Amino acid sequence: MILEYHRPKTIEETLQLLARKEILTVPLAGGTVVNQPTSTPMAVVDLQDLGLNRIDKRGKELVLGATTPLQALADSPEIVPTLLNVIQHEATYNLRQAASIAGTLLASDGRSPLATALLALDSQVMLLPGEGALSLGDLLPLRGEWLRGKLVTQVSIPLNASLAYAAVGRTPADLPVVCVAVACWPSGRTRVALGGYGQAVLLAFDGPDAHGADVAARSAFAQAGDEWASADYRQDIAETLTRRCLDEQLGQKVA
Repeated sequence: MILEYHRPKTIEETLQLLARKEILTVPLAGGTVVNQPTSTPMAVVDLQDLGLNRIDKRGKELVLGATTPLQALADSPEIVPTLLNVIQHEATYNLRQAASIAGTLLASDGRSPLATALLALDSQVMLLPGEGALSLGDLLPLRGEWLRGKLVTQVSIPLNASLAYAAVGRTPADLPVVCVAVACWPSGRTRVALGGYGQAVLLAFDGPDAHGADVAARSAFAQAGDEWASADYRQDIAETLTRRCLDEQLGQKVA
């Protein structure tokens, strides 16, 4: 239940509003999450006047303002085709018009294709006040009360890493039962992130090369059973998809 609406003009005013203790105060970007029905009294702080919807290329990074709509990212000429496919898998076109990059990540659960891909890419998040840059992998487990009073201002995606993504779901359009994202850097560094289960996507592997990545992916889903799939099934699929990403899409062989 929204009791107050605020539309500040500066980051400083925004942080002051978010820091209030007397009422739960949350940021409002695209509104796809905040506007859902709830009985919890809250105030919302509209971020649309803060200029946080820019997409900038800075060296080897693509820097996204927190309120950048998913469709604007999808339309950016800087992103690789694989990431475009991930964004399209995350949400329908109409939702992508409204949903923001930061809101999507902060509200994501373990079935989010976008969170899986950006975790593999070791994306960084700028968090105020005081936190500065924080890896997405560190941020996701700390959501909830820890984020109260804080504001994500930007998300950075590396441009010097290649990305592969594969998923299995009930239908091609459905959110995945298992999805795998593999990012590789010119140095050989390889990261594997898994989605399709639980409250948050997880990092299964981060190594100087791809050796052992498929085994790590299998092990990461050892307890990943739920009403959608058994743990044994997810382990098999995670290993297979990891091999496929490394072999077919990135041209790397897994022994």
